[in-house]
Amino acid sequence: MSEEKTEALVEQLGLWNQAYRDGKPLISDREYDDKVEELRTLDPDHVYLHTVEAESFDNKGQVRHAKPMLSTEKAYDRETLQRWLDRCLKAADQLGLPAPTIRVTPKLDGAAGHDNGTVLATRGNGLVGYDITEALHRGVVPIGGRGLGLGEIVMAQTYFETALADEFEHPRNLVVGILGSDTLSEPAKKALDAGQVHFVPYVNLACWRGDHQRFLEDLDTIRHDLRGQVDYALDGFVAEAEGEALREHMGATNHHYRWQIAIKERGETAETIVRAITWQTGRTGNVTPVLEVEPTRVSGATIQRITGHHAGLIKAQQIGPGARIQIIRSGEVIPKLEQVLEASDEVTVASECPSCGGALSWRNDFLVCTNHDACPAQVVNGLRHWFKMLGSADWFGPKSLQRLVYGGFDSLEKIYGLTEADCLNLDFGPGQSANFVEALATSRQTEVEDARFLAAFGIADLGLGDSRNLLRQFPLESLGELQAETLEAVHGFGTITSVRITEGLQARWGTIEHMLNLGFRLLPTPLAAAQEAVESPIAGKRIVFTGKMLLGTRDEMQAGARALGADVLSSVSGKTQILVAGEKASSGKIAKAEAAGAQILSEQEYLSLIGQA
Repeated sequence: MSEEKTEALVEQLGLWNQAYRDGKPLISDREYDDKVEELRTLDPDHVYLHTVEAESFDNKGQVRHAKPMLSTEKAYDRETLQRWLDRCLKAADQLGLPAPTIRVTPKLDGAAGHDNGTVLATRGNGLVGYDITEALHRGVVPIGGRGLGLGEIVMAQTYFETALADEFEHPRNLVVGILGSDTLSEPAKKALDAGQVHFVPYVNLACWRGDHQRFLEDLDTIRHDLRGQVDYALDGFVAEAEGEALREHMGATNHHYRWQIAIKERGETAETIVRAITWQTGRTGNVTPVLEVEPTRVSGATIQRITGHHAGLIKAQQIGPGARIQIIRSGEVIPKLEQVLEASDEVTVASECPSCGGALSWRNDFLVCTNHDACPAQVVNGLRHWFKMLGSADWFGPKSLQRLVYGGFDSLEKIYGLTEADCLNLDFGPGQSANFVEALATSRQTEVEDARFLAAFGIADLGLGDSRNLLRQFPLESLGELQAETLEAVHGFGTITSVRITEGLQARWGTIEHMLNLGFRLLPTPLAAAQEAVESPIAGKRIVFTGKMLLGTRDEMQAGARALGADVLSSVSGKTQILVAGEKASSGKIAKAEAAGAQILSEQEYLSLIGQA
């Protein structure tokens, strides 16, 4: 019976592992690791525990690694870390060496690969991988150049959160699709065209180096500091004992190198029962589940609601009233669903929009309300997006906007026509009513980049980066007549996104014209044709601004750089040539720019370069 149980568990682990490597994980990392430990208890010598969890790309050629690409031993607690450290110290003592220096780096949550300068390959089974060099031709950016060895293929987290988080649960899912699919999805094309999918060599990662005592004593601080220097999804951290002689002596198992260990964060978990599922509608129409659970204490907080991510997960995991689940809270304020311990017999997903009662359709794993203009939740969240993106009008928080929308002020045209008397009639106080009117006037009088103005309308597939690309080709005033075929001819815009963008522009053009006529002070994006004729020290250079600028807002600095012919990027990548670092600049961006070979300039040095000092 024990042997049958073991093999059943091994088969299940294989299925879970394949789903994870296909970019469609069925369980959390924690649950998978717990099941691996269960197998270790049943059969510590089982071959599954001592080999790399294999991946498979049927459409890719195979590549034999010059040196095995192994997995990493995992530690979820300090006791396991201490045992690993003791082994390293013992090995050093056996060789007559001093205690080794410990190096800690972020553990990126992507797809592992190896770049030898000619071929980029996946890990595969550790001995033989798959040739994915084509990914570089598709637009994956090798940070720091080619031939830097082991690394991870990942998507920039800030890009994912602003452009794709409404449609996908995790950036790794998209990355795996880019590597394994013959045909790229539109979101994948957009991310690649934006230069936001990277091969990050491990040698270029931000790191901490120090003695073994400080390593354990300062571990929380080390993790906190490193986390702030990386713009990628993380799966913990990796600690390594340095020194070739020591590493040679410690060697490896068939599964992992003994001188290396992954530091994972379990967080505090608790079990609870799902009472009900509440569905809520977001700005883009995505209808997402919130699990109402029996109150339970986790990390000092009483938890009664947690996200259910998307409707696809509710169906796949059979979550509904009565389901027994495990939740986790590890460092984040928001608790997460860790695993389903006992499925529900009562599983249903929303059949209509909870806000407007409109019909729903499926988009990937998400249910979507298509009743955009008449759905109160989408209107409220769309107005929130406007004020947040514009960044020049305070006071319009979610509760205030909800009251305004339900009071009949359900469009930008009506909001910008508000008077103090209107606000008083909706039971806002005299002070708040005056603040609303003043904030609206301020938003019209404050200079704002025209691309930010355009992105604030929340048109599908038209975020800030794509708005800039669009306005480099076409004047803002002409976009109401833009045709999909014309847009598709512009690099970076695919067939489907071109249709969605032009349809969105035409549907919102009345509102856009109305807002333009209100006299917003817009900083125009220079047209590409005009930029090509510009002669300046930064013409054609790819520039990123970070930190607080003292002699102008960041928008003004960026607009000025574009007027001088520069290509201003929103985040650092392997394409970045100049990083202008203001006050309190991100150390992570500076480190990444240095790794990419970019020139690092202070604000004053930059102004001297362009002749404005």
